[in-house]
Amino acid sequence: MIRSNCVETFEQWRTEARRLIAMKARPSDVHWQTDPDQLSLFEEGTSGSDSRQVSDRKTNEQSVPANRTFTVPQDFLKLAENVACHRESGRWALLYRTLWRIVNEQRELLKITTDDDVYQLTQMQKAVTRDVHKMKAFVRFRKVADDPETFVAWHRPDHRIMRLAAPFFARRFKGMRWSIFTPDESACWDQTSLQYGRGVSASEVDSDDSLEELWKTYYASIFNPARVKVAMMKREMPVRHWATLPEAGLIPKLLEQAPARVEKMIETHEGFGQTAMHFMPSEMDLSSLAEAVRQCSACDLCQDATQAVFGEGNPSAQVVLIGEQPGDQEDVQGKPFVGPAGQLLNECLSQAGIDRKDVYVTNTVKHFKFIQRGKRRLHQKPNSREIYACRPWLEAELSVLLPKVIVCLGATPSQALLGRDFRITRSRGKLLQTEWCERTLATWHPAAVLRMPDESRRSQMQEQLIGDLQLAVSES
Repeated sequence: MIRSNCVETFEQWRTEARRLIAMKARPSDVHWQTDPDQLSLFEEGTSGSDSRQVSDRKTNEQSVPANRTFTVPQDFLKLAENVACHRESGRWALLYRTLWRIVNEQRELLKITTDDDVYQLTQMQKAVTRDVHKMKAFVRFRKVADDPETFVAWHRPDHRIMRLAAPFFARRFKGMRWSIFTPDESACWDQTSLQYGRGVSASEVDSDDSLEELWKTYYASIFNPARVKVAMMKREMPVRHWATLPEAGLIPKLLEQAPARVEKMIETHEGFGQTAMHFMPSEMDLSSLAEAVRQCSACDLCQDATQAVFGEGNPSAQVVLIGEQPGDQEDVQGKPFVGPAGQLLNECLSQAGIDRKDVYVTNTVKHFKFIQRGKRRLHQKPNSREIYACRPWLEAELSVLLPKVIVCLGATPSQALLGRDFRITRSRGKLLQTEWCERTLATWHPAAVLRMPDESRRSQMQEQLIGDLQLAVSES
């Protein structure tokens, strides 16, 4: 049995894994230790024979050539960096076993999504990614000093994600001095660089902040009682995080007042009208959402369309493509991007070196909007009311998928996610940040390419679309 050096971080695991691969150490022969005292305690308790074995092992390790080189797919390194933050004690052994198999047996192992090790790693990565997403949503800063202005926050994540999440806050709050504390680790930003330190308990963080009252007032004003689903709210905003959220103290009273406020909204026609939130299932997964969308009547498009067309593709996709709405063929077949625009998209994906089975495709609006001209149904652009009513379906898809990159095909999804002032002609192909994804880019919709009458311009737009798809995959 080979006992590894103590491993606590991804960098330590990476160094140790390189050493073990150089030793040609099989996964079944390696014992991964996470306690610095574990090996010394073991050695003290061994017999003379066992002690000689440990000594011989150390001698053999020192004679291992350190210059053995090998390469692994970049996707594995990204996966390992995320999984390293998971609290599962067996993560190091699982990562090394997968690394060993990639180096010695199957280099394309990560593409076999049904493999037990790959599946387990993917699920752990999703758990970590979701935890990072929740940290971005639930961290609340409190001002603790005026000169210079300094802010602190305390958060309790499920996993050791500080170093994955802190760079986001450094970008978002670049002009602030702040510290974020968790039980495992802390991060401090001085407007120039990030520094990491020890974990801190909640009791050590100052809780006084006059800004809390302002935030509570704002939260109460935007609280929409018609969209409340208590079970879903508790799932997406777990009760254990409420202690660090100023607005959480308002929730019981707001829920108590919700029925009366809904009645008043109906009487006065307040707001923008009904949305898809009224049709959301209790279970937030892709299959439940796809089933529930069939019953949606949040806008009038459902009256003339054949059926609602939900998204389709790899549920573990790191890249999500979002179009405007289903077309004629999509409406008939019930699948996204199967008509002429879908065929061109398939061609562009292929030229970009992307298998459509590896991505997820969907639309901003789930019903086909058209005007009848004889036997033909001509596409009509959905209006803001229809986009608003259908938006919860797209938000639900993204919250389940948690993609690394979003590609907006055309103006409608671009403006839905990036703001109504967004223009593809000005910002096509630029990597931007949204609340759903740190890397979002907009490009031409395949239908726009097909409609372009000028052949030279059409060819140019298609090349740009292919290039943007390649950029999206390179960032995933």
